[in-house]
Amino acid sequence: MAKRGGFPGGMPGNMNNIMKQAQKMQKQMEEATKELQEKEVTSTAGGGVVEVTVSGKKEITKIKIDPEAVDPDDVEMLEDLIMAATNEALREIDEISTQSMSKITGGLGGMGGGFPF
Repeated sequence: MAKRGGFPGGMPGNMNNIMKQAQKMQKQMEEATKELQEKEVTSTAGGGVVEVTVSGKKEITKIKIDPEAVDPDDVEMLEDLIMAATNEALREIDEISTQSMSKITGGLGGMGGGFPF
């Protein structure tokens, strides 16, 4: 006589647990994404003469430039400082995002690595 459920070895019983885990993980990821979007990171360049703040949405929310960084004869230096501070702030947001998601997906490690099947 054939088993019900169509999966040999009792898979249907585990499927409910897997679905519950997936739903829990999805909710945790949504919450972590919302928290991340509310964060801000500030980075500096040139010893602090240029300061850039980036939100978790990867939007620049503030730029502060010390007047001593403004040299009309060397605009390129100021541009480089702004770019450096912005890129560092974006890297920090990416790192926070990666760490946040790693806490949730911890054991997955690739294609289904943490699932019990």
